[in-house]
Amino acid sequence: MSAGARDLLELVVDPGTLRSWDVPPQQPPASPEYRAALERAAQRSGADEAVLTGEGLVHGRRVAVAASEFAFLGGSIGVAAAERLVGAVERATAEGLPLLVAPASGGTRMQEGTVAFLQMVKVSAAVAAHRAAGLPYLVHLRHPTTGGVFASWGSLGHVTVAEPGALIGFLGPRVYEALHGEPFPEGVQRAENLVRHGLVDAVVPPEQVRDVAARALGILLAPPVPAPAPRPGDVLDAGGSGQGLPDVPAWTSVERSRDPERPDVRALLRSAAADVLPLQGTGAGEAEPGLLLALARFGGASCVLLGQDRVGQTTRTRLGPAALRAARRGMNLARELRLPLVTVIDTPGAALSVEAEEGGLAGEIARCLAELITLPAPTLAVLLGSGAGGAALALLPADRVVAAQHGWLSPLPPEGASAIVHRDVDHAPQMAAQQGVRSVDLVRAGLVDAVVPERPDAAAEPEEFCARLGRVLEAELVALRGREPGERTTARLQRYRRIGR
Repeated sequence: MSAGARDLLELVVDPGTLRSWDVPPQQPPASPEYRAALERAAQRSGADEAVLTGEGLVHGRRVAVAASEFAFLGGSIGVAAAERLVGAVERATAEGLPLLVAPASGGTRMQEGTVAFLQMVKVSAAVAAHRAAGLPYLVHLRHPTTGGVFASWGSLGHVTVAEPGALIGFLGPRVYEALHGEPFPEGVQRAENLVRHGLVDAVVPPEQVRDVAARALGILLAPPVPAPAPRPGDVLDAGGSGQGLPDVPAWTSVERSRDPERPDVRALLRSAAADVLPLQGTGAGEAEPGLLLALARFGGASCVLLGQDRVGQTTRTRLGPAALRAARRGMNLARELRLPLVTVIDTPGAALSVEAEEGGLAGEIARCLAELITLPAPTLAVLLGSGAGGAALALLPADRVVAAQHGWLSPLPPEGASAIVHRDVDHAPQMAAQQGVRSVDLVRAGLVDAVVPERPDAAAEPEEFCARLGRVLEAELVALRGREPGERTTARLQRYRRIGR
């Protein structure tokens, strides 16, 4: 069983900083039997209700906290517990505080019936208002978390981590066995399985929750700071005409972008990011290895990052609809948390399969395009390597687009274009040249704003290239946050309206 609520909160906040917000609960009218159960629960747990709330410091930052006390009637939520929880969420919202919650509960309180069940509505409404205010909501799921608690305030986190081995699920296993006459399959409702399915971002033991929360808040709430100017040579001077860019054949760029030694999005983050907190999947039961979602900071510039991971994309695991649904989770995080969104494009193309078709790949590409072009958050796209087809296009529309010198963008891989036009793949170099896929061509077309040089290509100087690109990204992010939002989104729409005219 998990640690008690007070012990957990003392572990999460800085030593000596926990301060309770709780007042004695006002219990609804109850039968003598229920009143006696409440009294026994209080004596057994040392708590006056199933939720404790308050505030403390996390690495010196003021944070609101709430935790379930499982020893009090299984952490179940009745009217009094819900009132306490909602009051704490509303106070955190009013005072502009991030909120860290740690549920451990069997669900709603059966002794209070349907009225207790309906408390989940007002709890969810309070959390939604907190998120709508742009305030971080972090969740640490403890053992066990089931029923209406998991189906409300346990599943609404911007970032969600879980205790190792924790039982987490909507349907309690005892209920399932009673209804079906057989045990629920082992392992399905364990924290580690939820991470694999993109429902939880990570498994984190209680003693590490404070550090993880501090990292998340350090990225989410870091104030923008001026960025140093890029060093001479960090950006090739294109001037909108491409005249400052080397005239390298398109097929050379395509081949260099496919070099297994070329740095990918993970190499970029390792070399250039000041901090990274990876997230996992869609939050709705899907995860794909080809799409990396993270909170990141380049110098003093924080962002939500969506990166197409070249290593996670093989001939069998091309980007499918789940990857784009994970991307849309990132877009929503950027919108709610009012952070810039960085998309990193590096893909040989989307999945071509029955599963992708039945999973709605085309619709997910369309929804990504519609959301990106209208997203109120600042947006920055990075064409890191291969940019083939709809999977690349889905992450392209942005306020600013930065390309690696050998990054390229095409409706299909050049071999695919050759197969359509010439009925063979032998004309792929010719098609790459004709279609204007190179960074220099994209600058001339008004699609790319800055090109980061490769000397002679990124595979030959991976760390230097990533550091160079990181400095450019930091400067671009700081500049974007300095622009007025309405002006920025209007300019974005106009930019893509003009393409090809």
